[in-house]
Amino acid sequence: MKYEELTSKYPEFIYHNYTVDEQDDGIKVTYHFETVGLTHFYPIWVFPKNGMDTTDETVQEFLFSIGMVELISYWKAACPPHVRVLCGYLSETQKAWWKKLYFHGLGEFFYTNGIETNMDSFMTIDALDESHKRTVSPKADLCGCMVPVGGGKDSIVTLHILSRCSQTDFGCFMMNHRNSAFASAMLAGCRPEDVYRPRRQLDRTIVDLNRQGFLNGHTPLSALIAFAASFAAYVTGRRYVVLSNESSANEASVAGSSVNHQYSKSFAFEKDFADYLAAYLPCGVTYFSLLRPLSEIQIAAIFAQLKEFHPVFRSCNAGNAGKNFDTWCLNCSKCLFVTLILSPFLSDDAIKEIFRINLLDSADETMRLYFEQLIGLHETKPFECVGSVDEINFALCQAIKKRQAAGAPLPRLLDYYSGLPLYAVYKDEPNRYADYFDEVNLIPDQFKETVRQCARECQW
Repeated sequence: MKYEELTSKYPEFIYHNYTVDEQDDGIKVTYHFETVGLTHFYPIWVFPKNGMDTTDETVQEFLFSIGMVELISYWKAACPPHVRVLCGYLSETQKAWWKKLYFHGLGEFFYTNGIETNMDSFMTIDALDESHKRTVSPKADLCGCMVPVGGGKDSIVTLHILSRCSQTDFGCFMMNHRNSAFASAMLAGCRPEDVYRPRRQLDRTIVDLNRQGFLNGHTPLSALIAFAASFAAYVTGRRYVVLSNESSANEASVAGSSVNHQYSKSFAFEKDFADYLAAYLPCGVTYFSLLRPLSEIQIAAIFAQLKEFHPVFRSCNAGNAGKNFDTWCLNCSKCLFVTLILSPFLSDDAIKEIFRINLLDSADETMRLYFEQLIGLHETKPFECVGSVDEINFALCQAIKKRQAAGAPLPRLLDYYSGLPLYAVYKDEPNRYADYFDEVNLIPDQFKETVRQCARECQW
């Protein structure tokens, strides 16, 4: 269906309310959204109780805010230009903040659906007046860290660095269950009772609408995690929400544009969210990414040394859906990227131990296309969480040098790369990443030196 047709036919979206019910297994929160004239949506979250006081206005403001992110997954089906919020107050500044998140967080969605719009015109937001404003109160005794863990290498590196800091008291946040995430947390020394694991349940009506041809595409999931993990930190008494987003996440997915698959992992969003917490949810929780000063290749260099995690980590999104739950699908750009970024630091045999095969030795044409997108031969990078074009090219050159020095044959894609003009451009580049440290970050001082030290210890 066409964007213009849908916005004309369905001009209004309503965030009606949310209901909170205490159950044996947790606190059930049911959100009520409506695309007027089309359908209602009732997604559900179930949060661990953890002594939660659901009458606390700070708790209520967090639950309301989680709904503000959740709604975008349902709004996008028809993109109604007018959004009415009937269960919470938003100032004009807050409305502008949410519009910015929605617009940039949906950049990939707009691009892949061929939608031409702008931040001023794509949406208006109305909300309740100031008499409905909640009073948010900080907790004075917050301490320790809450680390979102998805099962990939980045959050494992964050846990490793934290284990070396004087601040070692941490819990792990996991949205829904993933074996790799839980196994990684346990290996890192987290106790089972310190895992905070809410369950998120989509309303399947949105799946039916997608099948009928309504609009579909990427939404800013990391923004949802930002609010939910900060909520988890608040109710469990943790001071810091410690993300694992690196400097490479700032690079656009489409050359020459602001379209970024990783917008809600970028520093721009990190700063915006930290500011939002301070201004509108001043509960005492601090949000930052521990890996922001580092590049993907530095993270890979650190992770390559953490061999005990190699059998359990998973970074593949396609392999976390359907029958292939918690596996490497070995058929997507993310699997190829993880193989590629580890290749300067691991032998081909070590790579095969992790993935069963070496995707850099693939003869598949689709894998060749992904490879070309990753190295910058196409306008668009894969819409996945992958490294920057420069560091990917640098990683490939390092991988080739390592194999040539060992007298080992080059896998097919490395051999293909060695014949490209790009290889001549990058092969003699000095190692800019060995001492790379992006000073544009929000890391509290007590963590910074440990991050620097772990980066210095990389075995290049």
